[in-house]
Amino acid sequence: MQFLDRSGVRIAYEVHGSGPTLLLSHGYSSTMRMWDGQIAALKDRWKVVLWDMRGHGASDYPADDARYSEALTVGDMASLLDAVGARRAVIAGLSLGGYMSLAFHATHPDRVRALMLFDTGPGFKKDEARAAWSANAHRRAADLEARGLAALNTSDEVRLTRHRDATGLARAARGMLAQADDRVIQSLPSVKAPTLVLVGADDTPFLAATDYMASRIAGARKVVIPAAGHAANLHQPAAFNATVTDFLGRLPADQEG
Repeated sequence: MQFLDRSGVRIAYEVHGSGPTLLLSHGYSSTMRMWDGQIAALKDRWKVVLWDMRGHGASDYPADDARYSEALTVGDMASLLDAVGARRAVIAGLSLGGYMSLAFHATHPDRVRALMLFDTGPGFKKDEARAAWSANAHRRAADLEARGLAALNTSDEVRLTRHRDATGLARAARGMLAQADDRVIQSLPSVKAPTLVLVGADDTPFLAATDYMASRIAGARKVVIPAAGHAANLHQPAAFNATVTDFLGRLPADQEG
């Protein structure tokens, strides 16, 4: 494991394999360990970069709420690419990691060779829906502050993770899970990079969101993984890995390196 210093906040990351760069971002309250089942399938042809978002896992848990935001997370991702020497990369993530991948594209489209969006959504156009989502994120933060790590759910991508305490997760819920505007969802028609939208067939809350993304991103490939829930890579790793490697294998050669 290595650490990147972001103005005094240490971001933990790992690099596996060699080749073109693939950045994988985990979901809220998970860590890079959710991707362990993908490393062997990808590292022979790709430089796979895994990381823990601020407030999660082995990264720092800064005490200031202002150190958690969508913009800072996007900046962390750009700095990780810089650290591994990647001008461009395939940007991928699950749930919050998928949303942040779209946010990264909205800010740095020239650095995105392709997008892979797993069991995620693009945010909300309607203020009321966004406010409800953010209110729920704030309730999760309050619960984490009241009960500590016992407040975490027992979903598969969360159970296999380790956090030092719940303070970073609570602040990340307020600053990174909550959404301030519709910038990301409005950016979907601007995506020109090849895009894979993948969802587990049993991930009911995200079925409509993935349909919406696939319809708004020109040329997007939509794949539904049978007998899989929100963590499709954990529930059906063989099908997930086969879909991802097939998509990556079809990408045109990167002329920018």
